[in-house]
Amino acid sequence: MRLLLPTRAALACNYNRRVEPHDRFRDLTVATFVERLASGQPVPGGGSAAAIAGSLGAALVAMVATLSEGRPKYAEHAALHAEAGAAAHELADRLLALADEDAAAFAVYGAAMKMPRDTDEQRDARAAAIREAAVGASMVPFRTVEACLQVVILAEALAGRSNRNASSDLEVSSLMAVAAARSAAANVYINLPSIGDPDAERDLFRRTEELADTIERLANETREVVRGGSSREPLETGNG
Repeated sequence: MRLLLPTRAALACNYNRRVEPHDRFRDLTVATFVERLASGQPVPGGGSAAAIAGSLGAALVAMVATLSEGRPKYAEHAALHAEAGAAAHELADRLLALADEDAAAFAVYGAAMKMPRDTDEQRDARAAAIREAAVGASMVPFRTVEACLQVVILAEALAGRSNRNASSDLEVSSLMAVAAARSAAANVYINLPSIGDPDAERDLFRRTEELADTIERLANETREVVRGGSSREPLETGNG
């Protein structure tokens, strides 16, 4: 079996709103982020919380890979540890960025909702802006779901091929990814009716559900391997 690790292109963001450094959630303390999440402010919300949960899952994968590197007992999996660790670090960073992008997308949607609608022309402009904003507000959490799939792929690959003393962290990682993916999916679904294209709405719903189901399946497989405590054969790694 060949492990296909996520490439930079696969992790690239298509949302073009630049988030200023002082606005980034990654720069807040955990306590400050939680306080903001608990407040009545419009952001952060569930989409940002989902992305950050996914980032924690990715960080756990990176931790397990780091704790496995250089250990003679796991030398046959050294290439996997190196590649999975690097990919997990990038995913953790990507998911933190998605937390910010979710807030930005919500701001665009909120601005569209507040557009004037006194005339037919204004109402048409507002409706068009809402449809466009709804696409962005749906696609950002969809990309969170996509990133969570990569997290569980890595966690499952490391299960039985990494430091056994940290194996439970792979189960936690996969559970975090499931929670993040299902939470992000909920944010996809709530915005779909505003897109105004039934075919596109059905397609995005289907794609999101398929990804979320796959994530849950891989998380279950990870749990079974972790709890079984067995070692597994090396994987062939590499993107090419």
